[in-house]
Amino acid sequence: MIKKILSFLILPLDFITKYFKALIFLLILIILILTIIPQSSTISSPNLAKIYLEGSIIKSEDISEQVQKIIKNPSIKGVLFIINSPGGGVAASIEISDMMRELKQKIPVIVYVQGLMASGSYYAGMYADKIYANRGSLIGSIGVIFNGLNIEQLAKKIGIKEQGIAAGEYKEVGTFMREWTPQEKKYLQNLIEEEYKMFISDVADARGLDVKNAKEYAEGKIFSAKKALQLGLIDAIGTENDAIETLKNLSQVQEAIFPKKDKLEAYINKIVKTSTQMLMQSISYHLQ
Repeated sequence: MIKKILSFLILPLDFITKYFKALIFLLILIILILTIIPQSSTISSPNLAKIYLEGSIIKSEDISEQVQKIIKNPSIKGVLFIINSPGGGVAASIEISDMMRELKQKIPVIVYVQGLMASGSYYAGMYADKIYANRGSLIGSIGVIFNGLNIEQLAKKIGIKEQGIAAGEYKEVGTFMREWTPQEKKYLQNLIEEEYKMFISDVADARGLDVKNAKEYAEGKIFSAKKALQLGLIDAIGTENDAIETLKNLSQVQEAIFPKKDKLEAYINKIVKTSTQMLMQSISYHLQ
């Protein structure tokens, strides 16, 4: 009986003695792995987010999806809105502008202008808490334009004849199959003037400017970063890091941790966006 008890006690010691070197090696390996793994990988819920507005503005759905994800994530304390866009569709630009104004009520939003914040893209970002621009960027182009073609002569040469039925004097306004009538041109001009007045009014509201001085900062003019700062269209000239530092302060975070961007998804999105822009470049009604 005593032998059995002793053998039971000795068995673990025998196992340790037999596999001592292997156990030491395993212990060292575990310590090395724990040392090599970056500490950041054990933290890291993102606390800030980036939203990109690049190229022509055709639709607002992509930005909307990003904004909704941010709102649903309580760990996100602020947003860096990076803009490099010539503008685009009126409705889409206004939708993005309204999204940013609403998002700003929840968390700080800082705009950083990478190269171009013009027309519709200025509309989109003008309600941010602060607008930073690098010193080589261009800002402004506050205006509205309606473009169209007249291919009447070309159509005759290649034997194309238009046919259709319309009800309403202005139902064919903007057609590219003939020259617009004086009444149609006047109608379109009034429409554009109405949109332009709304644009100016919203810029004045967002930036604390006087509508009476619109001829200085609007009229479709494009400005250097230095001139835009003087006019009050932006808040500072600086780098992206400068914008991030301001965002950190407003968001009250010690270290900026942004979500990692999926490279494959970003590449596919870029291809799709570029293709769409090429197809939609001829859209006639846009901010410029």
